[in-house]
Amino acid sequence: MRAEGNRGIRPADALLTAVAAVGWAFVAMTGTAALALHLLEADAVGSLGPMTAAAVVLAVNGRVVPAGDVGVFGLEGGRAAASVDITPLGVALVGALVLAAVFLRSLRGAGGVIGAGELAVRAGAVVALFLAVVGGLSWAGHDTVTFDGAELGDLAGDLPDSALPDPGLPEGIAELLPEGFGDLGGGLAARLADLVRAEASVGFRVDTGPSLLGGALWAAGVLVIALLASRRTPLPPGWEVLHRVVRPAVSALCAALLLAVGAGLAAAVWAAAGDEHPARIAGTALLVGPNGAWTGMLLGLFVPWTGWASGALARLLPAPLDRLLTASEETITVGRLAELDGRAWLLVPAAVLALLCAGALTAVRTPRDATGTDGARTGAPAAAGARGAGTSAGGRPAAPGPSGSAAARPAPGGDGTAGTTAFAVRCAVPLAVATGLGLPLLSWLTGVSANASLSVFGFDAFGAGLELSGNAGLALLLGAAWGAAAGAAGALLAGAAGVAGRRASAPGTAPHPRSGGAYAYGAYDRGPAGTGPDAYREPPPPPPYPPAAH
Repeated sequence: MRAEGNRGIRPADALLTAVAAVGWAFVAMTGTAALALHLLEADAVGSLGPMTAAAVVLAVNGRVVPAGDVGVFGLEGGRAAASVDITPLGVALVGALVLAAVFLRSLRGAGGVIGAGELAVRAGAVVALFLAVVGGLSWAGHDTVTFDGAELGDLAGDLPDSALPDPGLPEGIAELLPEGFGDLGGGLAARLADLVRAEASVGFRVDTGPSLLGGALWAAGVLVIALLASRRTPLPPGWEVLHRVVRPAVSALCAALLLAVGAGLAAAVWAAAGDEHPARIAGTALLVGPNGAWTGMLLGLFVPWTGWASGALARLLPAPLDRLLTASEETITVGRLAELDGRAWLLVPAAVLALLCAGALTAVRTPRDATGTDGARTGAPAAAGARGAGTSAGGRPAAPGPSGSAAARPAPGGDGTAGTTAFAVRCAVPLAVATGLGLPLLSWLTGVSANASLSVFGFDAFGAGLELSGNAGLALLLGAAWGAAAGAAGALLAGAAGVAGRRASAPGTAPHPRSGGAYAYGAYDRGPAGTGPDAYREPPPPPPYPPAAH
């Protein structure tokens, strides 16, 4: 099989690319998860290896099922039940960045175009190997932690029977219970002492089937987003519209989201510097830092959330969220948070500024005309000896155009009010679509659902729960509106600054080190070690040449 007559698909290359991409991605995720769990002192109550494997599986959209048994009063009636649905986006983001970087780097040797068949084979190899590793983690990601009640003796084991009141059961209730159960209310402290002397086993395991499906979707989604966000990776023939229209907006939105994560990590460093447990804050930031950053960004864009919290899990929430959530469902907005802490209003300008940066980047990376022939050097291979004349900015020779002549590069300024308006629309619409689809995805990724309870004879004895979820419908509508506004404003700002279209590039190109423009791979360019095109080599000037000095 050939890719546009230029390259054949070599299975060995595809396999080596998959091994490198998947291997480095899982090394990065495993290291991040292990370090975060160690900083959180999770290895003090269980084995770090299985917990790390389970955290990585959760990060790639897998499923971990916790369960356990509790022996209470020597009876077979107690069960500890739990459910966890949370994505540690700190681990997931590290893996996604590494996987995308290695995969995209392997595609750039194809030149300015790559066959659809070759692209599918390379991506399929990555997804297949990714699933194999997830399957291995499913086998390793299970463990059981046994808590000895004797270690909790200070809670109730040393209490005398008279330390707590013994009111007994209300009149009439005891008569309804089977024989022997009517005295459960008596000697409460003694019963607590028996409970303390009991043992509790809490385990977790990776649910293999859903984890494999989730891992496949995660890996495929990362590769698709990477191809849409990379501005210098070749695409199959006929996909040029994706490069001209979609890539500037998607790459700009990804940059804004990474900017939000960086701001969140900086805030975590600041908080850790003045806290008595800096390691715990660092571990939390590594594990779920992007969860908090993107939740704050959604709140700053006025996307409402709903949630509730009860028991010990309510104490894990950051302020002022811990004061807002109760055991009953509450609506969370930036306004309600600001009633408890006025600094919550800072989320609004921070989120708006991040989207405005995305709009400006979209304008800088979008070609000034609808065909994408300006704002970037899009030279194609020319026939030998048919080099056209022309110079680039600064007097340097321009890359040859399709007919052998240098492609004109108009000034990045506007071409009148109509042209400026059209350019603003071409920036606003793609960013509106990207943001409209991106915010619901973020609200789903950052959602949290966790429950832990102990039931005896079918009655809930105690428990803890936490649930947070964003409104996906409003996230879509608000995302589209914010994206359109940010794209239009960014286009106007870029046009006023004279940088509109300045960083537009053709597929398979890289920026020139001096001018900042992009050179396409041409027939006279030779890649590193002769393996492919060299984006930084300019063709020699056309004849006639001046006579040599004697």
